[in-house]
Amino acid sequence: MHSSSSTNEVGISLDSSERNMTSIVIISIIATIGGFLFGFDSGVINGTVDGLKIAFNSESAGTGFNVASILLGCAVGAFFAGSWADTYGRRGILILAASLFILSAWGSGIASSSLEFVIYRLIGGLAIGAASIICPAYISELVPAEYRGKLSSIQQIAIISGLTAAFLSNYYLASTASHEVCATANIAADACKAYITENNVKGSTMPLWMEYASWRWMFWVGIIPAAIFLITLLLIPESPRFLVASGKKEKALGVLTKLYGAKAAAQTVDEIYKSIAHDHKPAFSDLIDKTKGRIRPIVWVGVGLAVLQQFVGINVVFYYGAVLWQAAGFSENDSLFINVGSGLVSIAACFITFFFVDKIGRKPLLLVGSIGMTVTLALVAFAFMGAPVDAKGNLILSSTMGVTALIAANLYVIFFNLSWGPVVWIMLGEMFPNQIRGTGLAIAGFAQWAANFLITWTFPMLLASSLGLVGAYSIYAAFSLFSVFFVIWWVKETKGVKLEEMEG
Repeated sequence: MHSSSSTNEVGISLDSSERNMTSIVIISIIATIGGFLFGFDSGVINGTVDGLKIAFNSESAGTGFNVASILLGCAVGAFFAGSWADTYGRRGILILAASLFILSAWGSGIASSSLEFVIYRLIGGLAIGAASIICPAYISELVPAEYRGKLSSIQQIAIISGLTAAFLSNYYLASTASHEVCATANIAADACKAYITENNVKGSTMPLWMEYASWRWMFWVGIIPAAIFLITLLLIPESPRFLVASGKKEKALGVLTKLYGAKAAAQTVDEIYKSIAHDHKPAFSDLIDKTKGRIRPIVWVGVGLAVLQQFVGINVVFYYGAVLWQAAGFSENDSLFINVGSGLVSIAACFITFFFVDKIGRKPLLLVGSIGMTVTLALVAFAFMGAPVDAKGNLILSSTMGVTALIAANLYVIFFNLSWGPVVWIMLGEMFPNQIRGTGLAIAGFAQWAANFLITWTFPMLLASSLGLVGAYSIYAAFSLFSVFFVIWWVKETKGVKLEEMEG
């Protein structure tokens, strides 16, 4: 895989014989395994909510905290990973994250109490938070500018692939467990569902392989991709930008020579060196514009992008998809199947971004996504509006409104995943100047996960309140509408801009 003559991330002219695109792509794919784990660990909770309720005897607020607890770890992980990456390296932090992924997957499955479960999920959150911001930053610091958006967008494809893999794994394990428990009790297939419901065996007491509940195995499956991530990380190089900032110019030169050739590598190292302050290491104080005595505008834009990505409500669909669709009147099996369908639709939408983000730019995609999400979320809220409820509080949708809600929700997922899903991660990885990339990511990443926690924690309470699904989706639609104006007024295009020319 070689390209014709072009410029690299610092504008160096390269011909096809100098650039090793095969290695660049392989390195990018390995880095995005962290995105896959981000998605898997985030989505696996979707199929375990009922099991957790039974196992830990928790109510709506407690269940919401069990689900959302990982996001507190994500916020802390993102905050510290951004600054620690300036000290210990991008690759070093990813290796730490991979180790934490393994520990969290194992521990969440063996948890015997809500507190123990939350602790292990917090550990997983640290890993997700670190991977969420360091993976795209690492990629943006290694790849050519004209491919930066495309290769960075693989992160979102990996995230959705991880979510979909979790949904498929959950669906398979739940189905297998249902058949096994009925077979063990000598219950006929047509009476299986009623037996499980009546005897409350769906959660912590359901035997599966080696007599463990299905929800525990849902977490343990995550050990496999986490181990693959840890092993493959040992095969990729450290970011040359970090190496130069750490005074290891020779090592940076070696990495870039293998990827871009000797002449381009030497010039690239010089360009990176000139873009970094040498009187001190990167620090949070760099986020303040010393000439004006205020926080740099680019930091506020990064925080705005990060927060709005969550306030449009996307993770309600991913974390509570099964609960949401059951509340809207769909059966449990149908709800799990809809989750899988939403995941596949999301991956398809991400490929649209993959092919066009470096051609039409980041800002146009964000704008299209904001408008599309506003309209589709409003349609979902309209479909739920005025629908009667049954004795259990579930909505009873007419066939027309049910189809409307289903189509609109999946269109919403498409608009998100061709815009705010991948593009925000791309921009956060590339929009900050070299000197403040780590610290800027720390602030934006913390804000992103704090917003994620707030949305995820409050959804069960909104669902149980008088606002219900209509109120929840109306709130998310309002934030989507605000995001239209945020993009128009404050977001600047970064397509094709060299990392060393990003303005703060």
